[in-house]
Formats: sequence, structure tokens, C-alpha cells
Amino acid sequence: MCTFAFMKKLYIETYGCQMNFADSEVVAAILKDMFEVTKEVEEADLVLINTCSIREKAEQRIHKRLQELESLKRRHHGMQVGLLGCMAERMKEELLQTEPVLDFIAGPDAYRSLPQLIADSRNQGPRFNVMLSEEETYEDIIPVRYDVNGVSAYVSIMRGCNNFCSYCVVPYTRGRERSRSPKTILGEVEQLLRDGFKEVTLLGQNVNSYHWEDDRVGEMTFAKLMAAVADLSPDLRVRFATSHPKDISDELIETIARYDNICKYIHLPVQSGSDAVLKRMNRSYTRDYYMGRVRKIKELMPDCAISTDIIAGFCGETLEDHQQTLEVMREVGYEYAYMFKYSERGGTLSAKRYADDVPDEEKTRRLEEIIALQGELSLVSNQRDLGKTFRVLVEGASKRSADYLYGRNSQNKVIIFPKGNHQIGEYIDVAVKDCTAATLFGD
Repeated sequence: MCTFAFMKKLYIETYGCQMNFADSEVVAAILKDMFEVTKEVEEADLVLINTCSIREKAEQRIHKRLQELESLKRRHHGMQVGLLGCMAERMKEELLQTEPVLDFIAGPDAYRSLPQLIADSRNQGPRFNVMLSEEETYEDIIPVRYDVNGVSAYVSIMRGCNNFCSYCVVPYTRGRERSRSPKTILGEVEQLLRDGFKEVTLLGQNVNSYHWEDDRVGEMTFAKLMAAVADLSPDLRVRFATSHPKDISDELIETIARYDNICKYIHLPVQSGSDAVLKRMNRSYTRDYYMGRVRKIKELMPDCAISTDIIAGFCGETLEDHQQTLEVMREVGYEYAYMFKYSERGGTLSAKRYADDVPDEEKTRRLEEIIALQGELSLVSNQRDLGKTFRVLVEGASKRSADYLYGRNSQNKVIIFPKGNHQIGEYIDVAVKDCTAATLFGD
């Protein structure tokens, strides 16, 4: 007589940055002997919500989602719900008291303890582990890439942040910087190549401060690591995120320029164009320094796309400060920007030192000006590409029509084109015929 063991189902819902998505793949790997991943929350035995605390709105979305899961849990006898990530780290015991749906919470450095947390919470009631580590990088864990296109993958190369920007919770929720060994990073990328992946994005909170040193490899800077990854295969595209302007070295810019398969796209968060605001933000650079880095990038790579992050209405921001941000935007001519109103985060330096004194309606007005200007800049940038031909890595079917595919060029711009006989994962040349501010269209 045969018996069949059916594995329980795991559903992971991820919010926030690319690092959170990479972490969810690590979590799936840690639990792979206990659960198989499902895309249907209704059939899950375990639901994990991987959270973001970067803005208040992100936390509000998660609170609302937990309320929805409470009714699902009542209908699904035996279902467990766990909260992971930065929000779990920041709010700790408070979440278990205010969100009765939760069985356990685990901070970003506590994922190895998940099997024990799951068992203990089932038998003994709610549990949490939010201990931060000075060493944990999960470098020995091969992520389970459960929700990818088989073409592009994230590879985490470091964790934590030492910058302590005054508005940011990351150093408190993810701890201090620590880098993975280059051997394990290169081994992970080599496995991705064997599995057919064509593109990797190297991830870290401040990826260009990556540093490793030992007797075998000597000193490994981020630029040297990028070169080592690019050398693995000329058919492998290499991207990275996210950069801090203070660490965009000449060595790194020269390395990106030298390699054809390192994408000509740099995300360079400016946050504000005002030196006074940058100082209160503790960003450790001036507007002139930032623009010097931009000029160096454009000097060596005239075709390099630059995107940014901008915060509207930070503490003490005047109309003149706001105008200086608009001036920087025009001067750089960003291809894309992530733009937000300032959201005070409890426990950060800005919450302790500065009054959140820009009225919300004024923050909204300034943000709308920033968004409108960026729309103009993105359209101008895309119009410059009309008539050009780009090498595109095909990533999937267009959302609007199955007769069209989409991919990105080296500059990280999305291009949509007729499907024809082309396949996902293929490199093709696409001539740009039309555009919007967000998208290129070609043949």
C-alpha cells in the first residue's frame, strides 16, 4: 500500500525594495524542506508578509493587508501568518499586540530561526526574533527563485547600512554594513548562468560601499567585484542597485564604461538639490560634489542613463530649497525618478532633531511639481532615442497584448515590440519608432 506525503503550502507576499524580494527568495530556501511555494494565498498553510518601513504609507498598506488576512485565517483552520522584514524589526512586540492575526515575527537577520519560530508559535503562542547581526549575510544559502521570469535575477552582495541618513530607518532595521565573500557571490552567479539566466542585479542598501579583504583574494572593491562578475560571461548583463553618491568612485565609473555587458544605467539618489537640506538629511555630500559625479559619468559614458530618488518637503525645506531641487533635475536630465513626500519615521535622527514643519498640502504641491518636471524630462530623454537601435534582452509578454514582447536596453528603458518568432531570454536588436514618457516602442 502506497502513501503520499503532501508538503504544506507557503505563500510569500513582498513589499518594498529589491532587497526584500531577494530576502523572500532566501526565506523560501530556508523553508524548502517544510513547504512548497504557492501563488494562491487561499491554499496556503503559512502566509509570510515581507514588509517595508521606509514610509508611513507602506506600513499602512501592510496593516490593511493583515486585517484582510484575519478573515482568511478564520476560514482556513490551521493557517499561520508571520511578518518579516523591516517593519517587523522596527515595531517588534507592538505588532503582536495590535495584530492578532500574527503568529510570529522575524527581523531581516533572523530568517534562519523561522523553522523554530513556526513550531514554537504553533505550540506555545506568538513568538518573535528580531535580533540584529553583525555577521549574517546568508551567503551559504542558495535562494529559491520562485517568482521570476527565468531571465533576470537579484544577487545580494551585502547587507545593512552605515550612512545614517537622518530620515531613514534602514540602519536600525537592517543593521550595519557587512559584505559577502566574493567567492560565494561568483558561485551564485555561475549557477544562475548554468540555469539559463541572462542578467543579474547586484544588490545592497549601499552597494558601491561593498568591501572584502582576505589573504586569498586581497582587497575586493565593488568595482573589482563588478568586473569579476562581468568576466564570467560576455552574454551576462550586469546591473546594480542602490548607490550612494559619496561612493561612486572614478574606479567604478571607469569599470562600467570599460565593460560592454555592464549596463549603462546608474541609480544615483540626490534626495534634494539644496546644500542646507542635504546637510540636515546627513547625506555627506554637497550639490557641487554630486554634479561633479554626474559630469564624470557623462564624460566617460555619454549614453549612460541616470535615475534618482527625491524627497519633497523635508524638515525646514524652503521654496528656494525646492527650486534648487528642480534646477538639479533640469541640469542632470534624469531618465527616471522615484519621488515621494517626506514621511517622518519614529526613531530616526530627523524625528528627534527637526520639526516636520512643511504642511502636507505644500508637500503635495511641491511633489506634484517634481513629478510634472520629471515627466517632461523622461519624455525628452525618450524622444532622443527615436530612430536609434538598441540591443534588448527579451523579458516577457506585453501586458497589453500577447502579440507583443517587452525587454530593457542597457539604459534600463522598457521597449515594446512585435512578438514575431522571438523568445523570452533572447537578445535582439530593436529600432525605436515611437515613445511615451515611460516606454519606447519599436520594431
